Amino acid sequence: MKTDILIIGSGCAGLYMAMNLPRDKKITIITKKDVESSDSYLAQGGMCVLKNAADYDSFFEDTMKAGHYENDKTSVDIMIRSSREVLEDLLSYGADFHRNEDGSLDYTREGGHSDKRIVYHKDITGKEITRNILKEVQKLSNVQILEYTTMLDIISKDNKCYGAVVKNADDSITTIQAQVTVLACGGIGGLYRHSTNFRHLTGDALAVAIKHNVKLKDVDYIQIHPTTLYSEREEDRSFLISESVRGEGAHLLDKNMNRFVNELLPRDLLTAAIREQMEKDGTEFVWEDLRPIPKDELLAHFPNIVEHCKEMGYDVTKECIPVVPAQHYFMGGIDVNHQSKTSMDNLYAIGETACNGVHGKNRLASNSLLESLVFAKRAAVDMLKWIADARYIDNDKKSIASLTVEEVDLNQYKDTAKLEKEYKDMVLDVIEDFRRKRTEMDV
Repeated sequence: MKTDILIIGSGCAGLYMAMNLPRDKKITIITKKDVESSDSYLAQGGMCVLKNAADYDSFFEDTMKAGHYENDKTSVDIMIRSSREVLEDLLSYGADFHRNEDGSLDYTREGGHSDKRIVYHKDITGKEITRNILKEVQKLSNVQILEYTTMLDIISKDNKCYGAVVKNADDSITTIQAQVTVLACGGIGGLYRHSTNFRHLTGDALAVAIKHNVKLKDVDYIQIHPTTLYSEREEDRSFLISESVRGEGAHLLDKNMNRFVNELLPRDLLTAAIREQMEKDGTEFVWEDLRPIPKDELLAHFPNIVEHCKEMGYDVTKECIPVVPAQHYFMGGIDVNHQSKTSMDNLYAIGETACNGVHGKNRLASNSLLESLVFAKRAAVDMLKWIADARYIDNDKKSIASLTVEEVDLNQYKDTAKLEKEYKDMVLDVIEDFRRKRTEMDV
């Protein structure tokens, strides 16, 4: 199979990229599960937006401070200044964000923010954004989406990517030749016991990057979300209790039902405080009290959270819920430049699987959707010059690209269970290696 552009992943980044590519290019999107099983659909709180010019300095400082000033300043600047353009695109697709009575956008605040600058749709903002982009992508005749299609490897030669090896929905293994390949595979939550991520997101892009010597960055920077609903069942995906809940007034309580922390601290600091309190109390969780939020506002702003807690046996309008930190977001990833290009030619990475330095050591709440969309669009614009460059166009019947793809031995991928384990071990090993080296540097 041949395509102009292969996008691996169907989250908001991959879909938004497709919307920003020329309609005369054949675009193939593959996704490991169904098209809606991406973490983009799980984002609850909202998306940061630059409200006005006066908000720039505090938005920039909040992002830098949360990231422990290890952020790439140019990436942060690009993200903030591009936010209104992204917002206008989303509104044109039909995304419905909460508004005030006068019709203006309503902004909320989350931990680490010095002001309200987050647009939201109830407590399912990620779903609202992603489903509306998907709706528009599905109208495009030049885009095909292949569900239950897993990337097993990328195909490369002399540091150029020519496509990917994939396992199809019928378990057959084949190749997809592409002029440009985009890794939009999401996070690494499936590698951990407790995570808010879908379990099938296991860092596949990192594994193939390691295998093909594609440069990585900060892969030991893994964010823990401080408040997920505690469950004794190991098979449960950790259900996130949005930062917005605390932004709107929810309290965190110890075993004696006393407040013990400023609930609006950045995530890493709040996580540390919660773990310290759990150790002090000898408990596996702390309590979160949503009752300080007016009942009408609680039901209107956080219906999904209210309903899920009810299904788990908790009435948040009458009682506290047990919460515990869990793996949530991956700040590191495949090293990319400000146009989302990797160290390998013809290969881009976007979304959570990429690292352009926006987040630094710790992500500011509600910057993830914005960052993914901003840099997906920049990648779409940048890659056009690669497609237009004759050196990368497969005009000959037996071009380097075709020969490279034909040379791939598909037999090496037949034991997919073994390959999956190898990839997981590979990613965990490199994370630990990054962590060890950073510790040695700090000593």
